[in-house]
Amino acid sequence: MQQKSNIKETLIGYSFLAPALILLTIFLIIPVCMVFYYAFTDYYLLTPDARQFIGFANFKRLFEDQLFIKSIWNTGKFVIWIIPVQLGAALGMALIINKKRKGNMFFKVAFFAPVVMSLVVISVLWLYLLNPNDGLINTLLSKVGIPVQPFLTSPKQAMYAIVFVSAWQGAGYQMLLFLGGMQNIPRGLYEAAEIDGFSKFQQFRYITLPLLKPTAIFVLLTTLISAFKLIVQPMVMTQGGPMNSTMTMVYYIYQTGFTDRLVGYSSSIALLFTTMIGIITIVQRKLVKEDEEV
Repeated sequence: MQQKSNIKETLIGYSFLAPALILLTIFLIIPVCMVFYYAFTDYYLLTPDARQFIGFANFKRLFEDQLFIKSIWNTGKFVIWIIPVQLGAALGMALIINKKRKGNMFFKVAFFAPVVMSLVVISVLWLYLLNPNDGLINTLLSKVGIPVQPFLTSPKQAMYAIVFVSAWQGAGYQMLLFLGGMQNIPRGLYEAAEIDGFSKFQQFRYITLPLLKPTAIFVLLTTLISAFKLIVQPMVMTQGGPMNSTMTMVYYIYQTGFTDRLVGYSSSIALLFTTMIGIITIVQRKLVKEDEEV
């Protein structure tokens, strides 16, 4: 009797899990298996029945593809810049809001508002603001005697402009995470530090930063993974240009798969990209774990 009851409870449990498992299988497991298979074929979207198994030919072609190599460099450049810029802005905004003062609600709404907006809408908005001819940013710069800047039309400035827009849009979310971490720090520690004569900067250095470390690690991991998936901003604002200076790996996967219709080749890029992200995540987790044990 007891065994039948346990089996019934197990079946009920699996029935609750079934919808999620079905969706996971349809939209994740099956597509991943298809990508793994297509990566070793010459699958062309317009002639799906003519695909043939070609082994590692796609991967050999990758390392001879200069645009692919440049997309790796562009993605790495974006990641290196967005991490300190976005996290620094988020931490600064959290410090501003963490203090009790009038108008805090306004700042919370203002800082978080870009997060709830569509990335496409934000990209189009900044596309007009950064217009080199009649954009608002250049108009303001000219008022203070600064020459007109090309921004998105310059291979040297386009990626930095996208970094700024991305940080402006995403920092509000990280701000809330940092703010939650700060509010969990006991106020008694700051009061004791004030009695001992600690300055505000010393309180931030010796109390806030060490106790904020778990939150900072989580924010760093999530921001890093999101940064590698950059596609919307360059797609809308620059179409990967000028001179492919903003072509990222995810955008290149999209372009080869849907624009050039080279499904097999784009699948090999996606497989390599996923492997790279997995390795980076594992290494980062290992380093964080070792640091916590110390």
